[in-house]
Amino acid sequence: MRKLLMITFAGLIALTGCESKKEIAMPTVAQKPKKLEAHGEVRVDNYYWLNERENPEVIDYLKAENKYKDDMMAHTEGLQKKLFDEIKGRIVQEDQSVPALNNGYYYYSRTIPETEYYLVCRKKGSLEAEESVMLDVNELAKGYAYYAIGGASVSPNNKMVAFGQDTVSRRNYTIRFKDLDTGKYLADEIPNTEGGCVWANDNKTIFYTVRNETTLRSEKVMKHVLGTPVEKDEVVFFEEDETFNVYVYKTRSKKFIVIGSDATLTSESRVVSADKPNDKFRIVQPRERGLEYSVDHYNGDFYIRTNLNAQNFKLVKTPENKTEKENWKDVIAHRSDIFIQGFEIFKDYLVVSEREEGIKKMRVYQWKDMKAYTIDFGETVYSSWFGANNEANTSVLRVGYTSMTTPSTTYDFDLKTKEFKLLKQTKVLGGFNAADYEAKRVYAEARDGVKVPISIVYKKGVEPNGKNPLLLYGYGSYGATIDPGFSLSRLSLLNRGFVYAIAHIRGSQTYGRPWYEDGKLLKKKNTFTDFIDCGKFLVKEGWTTNEKLFAMGGSAGGLLMGAIINMEPDMWKGVVAQVPFVDVVTTMLDESIPLTTGEFDEWGNPKDKKYYDYMLSYSPYDNVEAKNYPAMLVTTGLHDSQVQYFEPAKWVAKLRELKTDKNPLLFHINMDYGHGGASGRFQWINETALEYAFMMDLVGINE
Repeated sequence: MRKLLMITFAGLIALTGCESKKEIAMPTVAQKPKKLEAHGEVRVDNYYWLNERENPEVIDYLKAENKYKDDMMAHTEGLQKKLFDEIKGRIVQEDQSVPALNNGYYYYSRTIPETEYYLVCRKKGSLEAEESVMLDVNELAKGYAYYAIGGASVSPNNKMVAFGQDTVSRRNYTIRFKDLDTGKYLADEIPNTEGGCVWANDNKTIFYTVRNETTLRSEKVMKHVLGTPVEKDEVVFFEEDETFNVYVYKTRSKKFIVIGSDATLTSESRVVSADKPNDKFRIVQPRERGLEYSVDHYNGDFYIRTNLNAQNFKLVKTPENKTEKENWKDVIAHRSDIFIQGFEIFKDYLVVSEREEGIKKMRVYQWKDMKAYTIDFGETVYSSWFGANNEANTSVLRVGYTSMTTPSTTYDFDLKTKEFKLLKQTKVLGGFNAADYEAKRVYAEARDGVKVPISIVYKKGVEPNGKNPLLLYGYGSYGATIDPGFSLSRLSLLNRGFVYAIAHIRGSQTYGRPWYEDGKLLKKKNTFTDFIDCGKFLVKEGWTTNEKLFAMGGSAGGLLMGAIINMEPDMWKGVVAQVPFVDVVTTMLDESIPLTTGEFDEWGNPKDKKYYDYMLSYSPYDNVEAKNYPAMLVTTGLHDSQVQYFEPAKWVAKLRELKTDKNPLLFHINMDYGHGGASGRFQWINETALEYAFMMDLVGINE
């Protein structure tokens, strides 16, 4: 007989912040020991069975956790409602993106008041032309709890749009096609894709990427011809190495279609003429362990960003018919103190996105003499990015910009005159004034002497007097850098006296590739100790106290949260772990779990004992102990494709079993969504309001 779910009254907890405290039963779940053996060692996992997604006992447990969270947070419902209304009230209801010119049409999206989704629109030839609504996402989303579009692309003759739709939130997209002349959808529908596709120049052939149904690995590129059965689509390339993922795109010149195949440390590209989609793809440079490169094309040459003898990457070019590395000639040579992240090619200019001294900058080169200058954005702590630069025959760069006090802004920058033209700055309703806030960068000294930058923002008048609640955010994996940017929801924290800080810890690429390599594999613990040392620095400098210090991170940043509470549980008043990757060893030993095989170069392969031992020494789930932990809010999505829901579910169950404190441990499971949360314009605010109310309640803020 199947064991029944055990919801008991063992371990009662008092609500924080209630006038009349009442006791609410914490959920517990049955232990079903499973032995996990590796390298002659046995681990016993009492909650392994929670991975049975279709088991009603599992679903009942998740629902019980949700009810417990609702009951525990019931006294904050008024605050959550106020936060929701506050954040929503800052969002412009009727808005429009900046139109971007591409192949004779101006493309943009716009929103209608009180709708969750948007319209995808275009105008032919000029901004004064009549609007054509290509896709009404509000209509497409009807009947779905979750709906997302991915990779919309228009055919070269401007007559057809292809787009991917995900209705489950597992990032499995079905590609659909719409005839823009008739408004009718084609019968062609391609399931289980990454969402995007690339048009050949014949306007009928497309290339797309298919995922493995079990591991969700992007493993093959297919070719489809409109009007033909999808079942007969040709496999153009299959990636046999399970540590690689594939993708497909068209070069800036529109002349080549490129298949990229990437692992964490190695890449390989194949190209074919976009005019001859039935030709065989040819390899640009055969893969070599540790060699990374990516390809674009312009004016008869391939331009390649690569780490060939260049830890921080460099830019090279090579002729169309001589693509192997022996023919690569430096365009921008390697510099040990500057990390090249990307580039845009124009007729007379080359613009390179570089990271220098921890800040992402843009450097402009003139092709005629390679003289260069750096674009001055007027602030010292900011983030910039390339906008929609579809046309190469121009001297105008579309660029995005933000800082912790400046909302997202779109400019056209004249590469010749160095003048900015403001196209749009996201409007923030509710009386926002950037002058009311202040941002700066400070530096914490890590235990090994390394200086770790921290970006902080607060409302003017807040002083480092040891009285402020502070939220420290971190990620620190995959080389992903959390750049300082604006958040309209964050204003609700700042306006209540919170200081917000981002710890730019190792494992990111804040200081280029060496910063990343110093926080991965057998150096992963640097990520965790950097974050802890940043927290200690902020307390020491008076920005907060341990009684008011909060930590937050998601996904691999959730791993960070799990590690820091095991290592320094008394440092934190509360921790918010969003969709956390916490069962590192078990997940990385199971190659059927999505993402596992492609991440051996990030975490190590635990089939090798040195990596197994090291992972086991920090894996949050494996290191839960009978001791006090801070107050915690853990979130997940039942359909999460990146971090499976059962990782945080097991972690919460084990914490409930072993922790010795009376601090609240709450688990929020979104039963309709996946890794990225809700899909609409406003639905996400509910979870943000919950997280904010959780932290505010712990420091006595109730309105």
